[in-house]
Amino acid sequence: MNHCVYLIFLLLLFFIVAKTGSQLVVVGEGGGDDTYNDVNMKIKCLDKERLVLLLFKAPLQDPYGHLSTWIADKHDCCEWKGVMCDEQTGHVTELDMSFYSLGGEISHSLLNLTYLNLLDLSYNSFNGTIPNFIGSLTELRKLDLSHNSFFGTIPPEFGNLTNLQVLRLGNVERCRVEKVEWLSHLSHLEELDMDGISLAKADHWVDVISSLQKLSVLSLEGCELSQVMNPYSSFLNSSSSSIVKLYLNDNNLNSSMYRWLFPLTSNSIEILDLTSNMLDGIPKYLGNLCNLKTFYFDNNSAVVKFPDFLHNLSGCTSLSIQRFYATRSQFTGPFSDEIQNFSSLIWLYLSDNHLNGSISEKLWELPSLETVIVSFNNVTAPSSSHLSSLSSIQSIDLRSSNIGPLFPKWIQTLKNLTRLDLSNSGISDTIPLEFWDMWPSRLGYLNLSSNNISTKVPDLLSNFANTSVIDLSFNNFYGSIPNVPSILSTLDLSRNKFSGGISFICQIVGGPLSFLDLSHNSLTGQLPDCLWHFEHLEVLNLGHNNLFGRLPPSIGSLVELKMLYLYKNNFSGELPLSLKNCTSLISLNLGANKFSGNVPVWIGENLSGLYFLILRSNNFFGTIPLQSCQLANLQILDLSMNNLQGTIPSCLSNLTSMVQQVFSEDVTYTRILGTEAVVADTYIVHAMIEWQGDEREFSTTLKLVKSIDLSSNNLTGQIPYQITNLHDLVSLSLSNNNLFGEIPQKIDKMEKLLTLDLSRNNFSGGIPPDMSQMSLLNYLDLSYNNLSGRIPTSTQLQSFPPSRYSGNAHLCGPPLTKKCPGDEESEVPPLIGKGEGDGEDTDDEVERWFYIGGGMGFATGFWIACGSLLLNRRWRHAFFHFFDSFKDWVYVKVVVLVSSLRRGGQM
Repeated sequence: MNHCVYLIFLLLLFFIVAKTGSQLVVVGEGGGDDTYNDVNMKIKCLDKERLVLLLFKAPLQDPYGHLSTWIADKHDCCEWKGVMCDEQTGHVTELDMSFYSLGGEISHSLLNLTYLNLLDLSYNSFNGTIPNFIGSLTELRKLDLSHNSFFGTIPPEFGNLTNLQVLRLGNVERCRVEKVEWLSHLSHLEELDMDGISLAKADHWVDVISSLQKLSVLSLEGCELSQVMNPYSSFLNSSSSSIVKLYLNDNNLNSSMYRWLFPLTSNSIEILDLTSNMLDGIPKYLGNLCNLKTFYFDNNSAVVKFPDFLHNLSGCTSLSIQRFYATRSQFTGPFSDEIQNFSSLIWLYLSDNHLNGSISEKLWELPSLETVIVSFNNVTAPSSSHLSSLSSIQSIDLRSSNIGPLFPKWIQTLKNLTRLDLSNSGISDTIPLEFWDMWPSRLGYLNLSSNNISTKVPDLLSNFANTSVIDLSFNNFYGSIPNVPSILSTLDLSRNKFSGGISFICQIVGGPLSFLDLSHNSLTGQLPDCLWHFEHLEVLNLGHNNLFGRLPPSIGSLVELKMLYLYKNNFSGELPLSLKNCTSLISLNLGANKFSGNVPVWIGENLSGLYFLILRSNNFFGTIPLQSCQLANLQILDLSMNNLQGTIPSCLSNLTSMVQQVFSEDVTYTRILGTEAVVADTYIVHAMIEWQGDEREFSTTLKLVKSIDLSSNNLTGQIPYQITNLHDLVSLSLSNNNLFGEIPQKIDKMEKLLTLDLSRNNFSGGIPPDMSQMSLLNYLDLSYNNLSGRIPTSTQLQSFPPSRYSGNAHLCGPPLTKKCPGDEESEVPPLIGKGEGDGEDTDDEVERWFYIGGGMGFATGFWIACGSLLLNRRWRHAFFHFFDSFKDWVYVKVVVLVSSLRRGGQM
C-alpha cells in the first residue's frame, strides 16, 4: 500500500515538474553541466549560437546602428534586436532584420543556426549573388530576401528548403530563374513572391506552380512572362489550384495568356491583378470565378469595348466582385447598364479611359457602392435630376468629364457623400444655396476647381469633417471669403474674385492646416498676427493680391513652412528677423512688393534648404551679402529691380546646384487628401521670372531652370571670372547696372546658357571669340555698352537681330550693317539668300531655312490648336490640365534640341 502511495506521489511530482518546466532554467555554458536556477528566470541563448551571431555581424555594414545591441559583453543574445529564441531550449529560431539598411557579406556562419525557422533580410542593401548555402537551412519556414540588390540566378538549392511556407524574393534587382523545377519540391509553400525576377527561360512554370497544392499567394509582377516559350506542357481541363491572391501585373502580356492562366485560377481566387499588360478584354471563364472580390485591370494598352468587358465579367463574378480597378485601360463605348449586375461592388475605378455617353443611372442603385472614380472620360451627367435616396455612395470623382454646363443637382440626392470632385468638368453656372448644407459635418473633400462657377460662398463652419480639403480655385467666386471650419488641412481659393480682408484665417486656429492658397484674388488689408497658431502650415501663397503693411513677427512661428509666396502685393518694411526660424523653407518668393532694408544675411546663414530665392522688384539696398553664397541648393537667385550697390560676389561660384546637374527632388509639395480614391495631390512651386525680355510664370519645370538675375540695380565693378564656373546655369541677366570691364573670356564654358543679357552697362573690349561656340544660346542682348571690334562669326551670333548689338558704336560685322575695316562688300554673303556659283542654297542657308520653316510650321499649328481651345472653355481646361505638367519643359527641351542639332551641323 505504501509503495502505491509512493508511486502515486512520484507521478504527481513528475506532472508538476512537467507543467512548470518552462519556468525552470537550464543553462548550458560552453558544454558545461546543466544547472537549475530560480523559476522566475528565463532560458538564455547558448554560447555557441551567440558566437555565431557575432560572426554573422562582423562583415555587415550597419550605417544606422541597428545591430548596436549585438555585443559580446551582453550575455543573452535572445535580447538582441531582431533575434528570437525558443523559450524551452534557448536556440535561436528567428532572425528578423528587415528595414535595417544593412549591406556587406552574408556570412556562412548562419549554417550553425540549425534551428532557424525564420530568416528575414528584406529591405536592405545586400548585393552580389544570393548565397546558395541558404538552401542548407532546412528548418526554415519563412525566407524573405526581397528588396535588396542581388543579381544572378536564384540558387536551385532553395529546393532543399522543403519546410518553407513563405518565400519572398521580389524586387532583388537583376535576378533570374534558369530552371524552375526546384520549386516543385516546396510542397508546403503557401506564399511565393518573385516580383521582378526574370522567368523568361523558365519553361513549364505553370505546371510547377500548379503542383504546389497549398500555394495561396502568388506574385509574379514584372517577371517577363510574355517571353516564356512554353509556360505549360499541357492544357488542364480543370483546376485544382488553391491560389487566393494572384498578381501578374507588368508583364507585357497579351490575351493569349488566358490559355495558361486557367490552371492557376479556381473558385478559391479572391484577388486577381492583370495591371500594366496588353490585354484586349477577358475570357468568359473569368466571369465564373465566384469568389473573386478584387480585380485589377489598370493600364492595359489594348482597346477594349467596355460593354463587352462587363458582359464577359457578368457570370457569378458579378455577384461577388467588390473592388474593380481599371484606370487607363483604353475602355471605349458607353457606360453600360450591365453594371447593375455587380450588386456587391464597393469601389469602382474607371478614370483615364475613353468612355462616353451618360453615366448609367443603374450605377447609383447598387446597394453597396461607396466609391465611384470616372474622371478623365467624356461621360455626361445622369439624365435624371434625382437618384436613389438610399444610395450608399460616399466618394465621387468626375474630374475632367463633361457633366456641365449646369450644376448637377442630382449630386444633392446622395446623402452619404464624404468626398466630391467635380473639377474641370465644364460647369458654368451658379450653385444653389442648399448645396452647401447637404452634408453637415460629413464632407471631408470638396473640389470644384477649374470650372466657371460664379456665386458667393456662404459660411462653411459646420459642413466639413476632420482634416478636410476645400479647393474652389480657378473659378469666378466673388464676395468676402466665408468663415471656414478650423479642422481644415487644405484651403485653396486661388484665382477667383474674392475681395475684402483675410482676418478669417485667425478662426482656423489649432487645426491641422498645412496648405493655404489665396493667390490671384482682390484681397486687401494686412496679414493678421495670428500665424503662430499654424504650427503645421507648409504652403502659404498670398501672391497677386492687394495686401499691405509689414509682415508680422509671428510669421517666424511657421517652422514647418516650405513655401512662402507673397509675390505682387504691397507689403513693406524690413523682413522680420523671426523669419530666419523658418528653416524648412524651399521657396521664398517676396518679389514685386515694397520691402526695404538690406538683403538679410540670415537668409544665407539660416535658410540653407532654399532652392528658390526671389526678391525682385522691391526697395532693398546695400550690397549682396556674401552669406548668400552658402545656399548650395539654390537654383534661382533673383535680386533684380532693387537698389543694390557694390560688386557681384565672386563666391557665387559656390552655388553648387548651378555648377553641376543636381535637380531638387523636393520642389513639389505633396498634400494628403485622405481617401482611398485619391490619397495625395501635388502642389507645384510657381515663380514669375524675367525670361528673355518678358515676365514669364514657370511651374512644373521650375526645377529645370537655373537662373541668376541681378539686373536693374546699381552694381559696379567687373563680372568676376569665377562666375563662368556655373556650368549648369541656364539664364544670366546683369543688364541695367554700372558694370564695366571686359566680358569674361571663358564665358563660353557656361555651355548650358540659353539666355545672356548684359545690356545697358559699360562693358568694353571685344566680344570673346569663343562665344561663337555657345550653340545653345538663343537669347543674347549686348546692346548699349562700349563694345568694339568684329562680332565673332557663327550661325548662332549672326541669327540675333541687330538691335541686340546696337548702342555699341565700335562694333562691326553681321548682323550689323556696319562693315569692319578691310571688309569688302563682295566678301560678306547675305544672311539668307542664294549661294555662290550655281545659284542654289548653301548647306548653311538650307539648314537656316529648315529651322525657320520648322518654327513657322510649329507656330501655325500651335495657333490653330489654340484658336480651338480659346473658343471652347472645357477643351481649354482639359488641354491645360494635360499639358501644364510639361509645357515649360517642352519649351526648354526644343531650344536645347534645335541648338544641339545646329551645332552638329557645323561640326
